[in-house]
Amino acid sequence: MKPVNIGILGLGTVGRGTAEVLRANAAEISRRLGRAVNVFMVSTRDEAKARAACPPETLITTDPFEVVRHPEVDIVVEVFGGTEAAKELVLEAIRHGKHVVTANKKLLAEYGSEVFALAEEKNVMVQFEAAVAGGIPIIKALREGLSANRIRSIAGIINGTSNFILSEMREKGSAFADVLKEAQALGYAEADPTFDIEGHDAGHKITIMSALAFGTPVNFQACYLEGISGLDSRDIKYAEELGYRIKLLGITRKTDKGIELRVHPTLLPESRLLANVNGVMNAVRVNADMVGETLYYGAGAGALPTASAVVADIIDIARLLGADTGNRVPHLAFQPSQVQAQTILPMDEIVSSYYLRVQAQDKPGVLGRIANLLADQNVSIEALIQKGVVNGDTAEIVILTHSTVEKHVKAAIAGIEGMDTVNGKVTMIRMESLND
Repeated sequence: MKPVNIGILGLGTVGRGTAEVLRANAAEISRRLGRAVNVFMVSTRDEAKARAACPPETLITTDPFEVVRHPEVDIVVEVFGGTEAAKELVLEAIRHGKHVVTANKKLLAEYGSEVFALAEEKNVMVQFEAAVAGGIPIIKALREGLSANRIRSIAGIINGTSNFILSEMREKGSAFADVLKEAQALGYAEADPTFDIEGHDAGHKITIMSALAFGTPVNFQACYLEGISGLDSRDIKYAEELGYRIKLLGITRKTDKGIELRVHPTLLPESRLLANVNGVMNAVRVNADMVGETLYYGAGAGALPTASAVVADIIDIARLLGADTGNRVPHLAFQPSQVQAQTILPMDEIVSSYYLRVQAQDKPGVLGRIANLLADQNVSIEALIQKGVVNGDTAEIVILTHSTVEKHVKAAIAGIEGMDTVNGKVTMIRMESLND
């Protein structure tokens, strides 16, 4: 059969990894696919890098639009990142009838509806396994493997940088700033780590998974983001003493009132498998009505794990080059006419349990007043522990609540912070048992 020609936009870490996987496993890929996959053309500013990574016959250009418009390119692989240039290049590729493989979670979370609509119109495929959780095949699981199920919820550790930082803070008792510097020195965190540590990266990924799970348009603007930069090592220590671990989770859940879509630090029971995912590894837990709970674990980033997902998408597209849109797996798992906007719950309306840390004067009646303020908002206390006296006459109190609506907890916190015997702000961290 005629080889499949691919054009790669960008020869950074993932681009070079893709070329390496195609070269190293060429025979295995051909055995599976029944035809060869050629790196026909690449766009890069570094010709020497391209010559080292690609076969000698590969065409090299500095103009990415030459790749997306070349008549012999069958599949465009976009690994630029960002949105401005990538969006226009992906749309131009689709206009020229090219199938697209992208690892760009930001592009899809923010402009996926536009990209997928044009792809449907032009009868081409857009595949994006590498956009979420690197080498873990979670997109394929949600689109195909779990298609007999109603998905109830997804909870994932989907940012390796944040997970590394939290793992190190727990194991070493180090402050956030110190572990961040270590992560940067090891290459796990960028010089500007905002995208990772403030939840944006995880937000893009959980937004995509939520759309696949519940048949909604991708809607990153509705995703609540809260990062880990404000976490205190004391809270990680106290959580562990109570049998919990703190993880940055992306969570989406279907409820009777709407869909929860959120990223934030979360206390998980240490018995949960997800609580024991450490370092830079990723894991995604899916709960569905027929299969129950499934867990997907592996490398969430890196040249070869991510390239593995990119090449798997290339193979999937190559198998279906002759099929029309109606005979392919829909981009968002559901038929386009069935992808419908649904209510995304504001954070005030979600139901969770809560960890609260309060610094209050060590005087009679203070604990009772705090408990009454919580009770006034129908917030039930599961545990209340005084951790000791700090700063002379100030006691540190840790409270765990039962499940309740978030607005009630926030109202109680406002009352507690208004007490003249309470010092500073109350620390609030959400808790999840993952018992849907």
